[in-house]
Amino acid sequence: MVYIGIDLGGTNIAVGVVDEKGNILAQTSTPTLPDRPYPELVKDMAGCITTVMDKGGITQDDIVSIGVGIPGVADQKLGTVIFCTNLGWHNIPLREELQKYINKPVYIDNDATVAGLAESYAGVSAGCQSSVFITLGTGVGAGITINGKPWSGAHGVGSELGHMTLVVDGVPCTCGNDGCVERYCSATAIIRMARQACLGCPKSLIMKLAGNDPDKIDARIVIDAAKAGDNTAVQVFNRFAKYLAITINNITAFLDPEMIVLGGGVSKAGQFLLDNVRAQLPRYLMYKNLPSPKLELAKLGNEAGIIGAAMLGRE
Repeated sequence: MVYIGIDLGGTNIAVGVVDEKGNILAQTSTPTLPDRPYPELVKDMAGCITTVMDKGGITQDDIVSIGVGIPGVADQKLGTVIFCTNLGWHNIPLREELQKYINKPVYIDNDATVAGLAESYAGVSAGCQSSVFITLGTGVGAGITINGKPWSGAHGVGSELGHMTLVVDGVPCTCGNDGCVERYCSATAIIRMARQACLGCPKSLIMKLAGNDPDKIDARIVIDAAKAGDNTAVQVFNRFAKYLAITINNITAFLDPEMIVLGGGVSKAGQFLLDNVRAQLPRYLMYKNLPSPKLELAKLGNEAGIIGAAMLGRE
């Protein structure tokens, strides 16, 4: 028996056939083209399912369920997408629409939640009783897994760590509040802080790597400059790592998971990121003489979305 996993992104729809151990047996993808009416996107999902069934040599009888990871919030019981901002979706009956093509159980959850579930099945946190996955990208998302099951809360927003208040009256956030975690712990935050820092340090390596155009500064440039020892870049990255360490401490104080996993684009900084955050964590941990959660990098990459979505059906 196998499971279908769908990773619905703003750029691509990725679909795969996954076995009970979290191995992808066949996969395909198609452009999302998000400006279209939602029935057209669902039709493309169904088409991708047919394609991977053919690739994997399976029939509908072999499929246990279909799972979908979305960049938004879902109602688990009704199978609807409450909102998905970058697709312009509000109260979309995704389960009902998808079952018009393939009559199998359909489960829906947030994309960061399913990525965290994937890591707990087949990634770095496999074997942990509890883990928190944090995706550090344009924004900050998270997935909480407890006893092998994803936890999204009573209303589907239980892992929205990116919108916890980190700085009172801080930088305005796209959600409408101020000082959210993702305003300080994302790639967007690194870029904002670097541009501000370069106003007073125009000769920074950051500016050189950006061709002296502040608009071309991205997180990778800042990280590369920090790795090279540029003082301005080091200060920016240390500030970012400080905010991330504080966020990790907040998670630890509230949930105390076995492991906290860092994923997303910023995590490609690798050991440089881990070393910096690990160095700052002890300052903020309350119980300094007790074990704290292990901090590791995610290892499944882009496959996490498909694997985690598929495993929703197993749970």
